Amino acid sequence: MSPIATYSTRCGAPERSTRRGERPMKQPAKLAVTGLCAAGLTLGLGIAAAPAQADDDYEVLVVGETLGFRHSHIDDTTNAIIALGAEHGFAVDVWDPPQGNSPGQPALTLPTSPFTTADDLSKYATIIFASPVDATNNLDPTRPRLLNDTELAAFQGYIRGGGGYVGLHAATDSMHTVPWYSELTGGSARFRNHPAQQTATMRVESPTHPSTEMLPTEWVRFDEWYNFTTNPRDDVHVLLTLDESTYNPGSGAMGADHPIAWCHNFEGGRSWYEGAGHVDAAWSDPLFLSHILGGIEWTAGVVEGGGDCVTFGEVGGVLDGLADGSMRAQMLGGDMSEYLADAEAAADAGDHAGAAAILRQAQGKAHGLQDDVLVAKIGDLIEWQVGLTG
Repeated sequence: MSPIATYSTRCGAPERSTRRGERPMKQPAKLAVTGLCAAGLTLGLGIAAAPAQADDDYEVLVVGETLGFRHSHIDDTTNAIIALGAEHGFAVDVWDPPQGNSPGQPALTLPTSPFTTADDLSKYATIIFASPVDATNNLDPTRPRLLNDTELAAFQGYIRGGGGYVGLHAATDSMHTVPWYSELTGGSARFRNHPAQQTATMRVESPTHPSTEMLPTEWVRFDEWYNFTTNPRDDVHVLLTLDESTYNPGSGAMGADHPIAWCHNFEGGRSWYEGAGHVDAAWSDPLFLSHILGGIEWTAGVVEGGGDCVTFGEVGGVLDGLADGSMRAQMLGGDMSEYLADAEAAADAGDHAGAAAILRQAQGKAHGLQDDVLVAKIGDLIEWQVGLTG
């Protein structure tokens, strides 16, 4: 890659107060901003990318590399995230080299793959997959995929080390031959098909999460609506669902329960996915961008709330891990398992106040096991359920 293809996308951000009142954030220092930086870009024509500014709170990576169908929104998405970073205090690197028929973004892309080692990737608070389709949906194991074995191992190590992942739109249409990746994106749900682009209603299911608290309860949008190979609900914290009665879902209709945005805590990392965003206009919509910013910031670990994408299964897994064979652990663990099952049943029935009350009893038992993680995770379940009583 020629040096002319490396641009810096790091610009200073004004001082700002804590977002959403959740967790204090580092205040970035003021920076003398050039005219180009004010537009969200510093163009390093013919020179290497500038180092990260000390004024940035953190760094993110946008991955748009395409080995299959290339979505036109990738460029708009990249520029929108760069602008969000300039405004909200994070630096942006881009990995989107030209590949075959895909033009990529040669003016922005890094000169070489950043997926070298988990340690190298650890510089990024979160990694954003902006519809990087790789044409592996034919499940041919010999077909080149988005990340090769070395790159995949680096990415897995990054996630397991506490890294963040944001999947946008066709992020579920990549690396079909890597089961781990579909577990990361959420519940092994893969892109199946989509009907014609049309207006539909999304319904907010988790209204107190930092990525949804700004949204109307019923959010009407024009987009390309994905049907998935499976419903991910059992493994993820659903944020938004599609109301199929408000549009024609086509042959892949998922029925009354059609998640379209979700999040979860996965192997030590944080994963957030939004299935909308195909149309270019989405990436200049302030409300949609505020939603995306919430996902970026939550996966980066700089905001929290709404139960932090906890699931009942996640808490059950923590509880199972505390079994040590002792009579005390067996008795308390058994009681807590019953509480969790009863709370989940109440939540599924729509009795969120009842679920929260049961969970408070479970949290009391959890103190007896003297495990701070379990106590905190049950606290997240309580916060989630209380937020749904609204």
